[in-house]
Amino acid sequence: VDAAPFKQWYLQHYGVEIGRKKKAPAAKKELSEGDAAAAAAEEAKKSNHVLRKIENRQKERTLDQHIEEQFGGGRLLAAISSRPGQCGRSDGYILEGKELEFYMKKLQRKKGKGAGAAAK
Repeated sequence: VDAAPFKQWYLQHYGVEIGRKKKAPAAKKELSEGDAAAAAAEEAKKSNHVLRKIENRQKERTLDQHIEEQFGGGRLLAAISSRPGQCGRSDGYILEGKELEFYMKKLQRKKGKGAGAAAK
């Protein structure tokens, strides 16, 4: 599943951008004044109430390492639970914890078999 909508929600809910590689300090210096002013204006738009909510959410925030890696790749593993024949919509959930590990191992084994068959 595409990770973009989940990244956007996470940024809005927790105020933390995930899945983005760390930039070098030199890259920050290259920002023009207009970009810096726009970033400062974006932070200034949030009210005190919103900032307090985000701060409280930060205390309870934990993100599994496997999920963070998936955000970096732009894809999330999900289980689709829609009924057959349902058109235009899919219901499901993002895999986490033991279930995620199980399916990741299963995918690795499947990829391994495909690579072995191609080599023969």
